[in-house]
Order: sequence, then C-alpha cells, then structure tokens
Amino acid sequence: MELSDHEKRLVAALGDGLPLVSRPFAVIAEQVGISEADVIETLSAMQADGRIKRFGLIVRHHELGYRANAMTVWDVADDKVAQVGRCFGEFDFVTLCYRRPRRLPDWPYNLFCMVHGQKRDDVLEQVEQLARTCGADAAARDVLFSTRRFKQRGAHYGASPKKLESVA
Repeated sequence: MELSDHEKRLVAALGDGLPLVSRPFAVIAEQVGISEADVIETLSAMQADGRIKRFGLIVRHHELGYRANAMTVWDVADDKVAQVGRCFGEFDFVTLCYRRPRRLPDWPYNLFCMVHGQKRDDVLEQVEQLARTCGADAAARDVLFSTRRFKQRGAHYGASPKKLESVA
C-alpha cells in the first residue's frame, strides 16, 4: 500500500523519535503540517491496516545505571518453550524474550532473553530467579554479557524530514 504525502512526512518526522513533552503528537503535527488529531488518527489507521507493526521506545540502559547486560540463552524443551518464554516476559528486568530455532550441533539454544542489572551479580541472580520461578532450572543455559555498547536508535524508513520538505 502506497503512503500518501502526509503519511510520508509523518513517518519521516517520527524517525528521530517522539519529543519528550506532554503532548508529543502535537509537536509532530506541527512539523508535518497536520492536526494532532490527524497524527493520532493516521497512526492508528496505519497500525490497523498493518503498515505499522508496532510502536515502541528505546531505553538507553547504561544512562539509567544498568551497566550489566546479558543475553541469556536457554535450551528449553519444545513443548515448554512458549510457557517458559511467557513467564520470563513477566519480569521487569527482562526487556526481550524470543524463540529461535536451534542450530545443532553447535548451538542447542532455542530461547533468548535479554536481562539488565546494575551489577554483574545482579544479573546472575536474576537469571537464577528466572530458572527457579519459570520451571527452567534443569534447562541448559548460558549467560552472555555485553562487552561493548552500540548506538541505539529507532528504525529509519525512506527519506529524511529535510528531503521530504519538498513534498509538503
């Protein structure tokens, strides 16, 4: 489905994220040249018809004091992986949890879970809490701590806002 001119401007304006103000869609509306209600209505319609799959945010954990970050990988029985994954996702310290196919013989893990803590020991205790609480204490697992940080940003689609000024 083709985007209209104002939808293109809207997507471009959202590329740098929402402004941290009480009415972020009003600021976006002003940038795009439509009303705040039109921004909200357009985004709702784009979600309803599948052109926007999800609307989320990026948390910069390091700036919030969370310096120990680890991808935990688990080998969970296939008939229990959905249940265990849902349980993991209930914890506040889990920011991502998803299933992936095993890559045998080298990679036996099928459940991936990102855990954040202020200290390494905090993360290790949280992993143990996940295992105990969610019935995964017998599952083989590994804890892969981050060794460096990469730039975190949202997805960018199409032209930049400056390039889209000509569409306005």
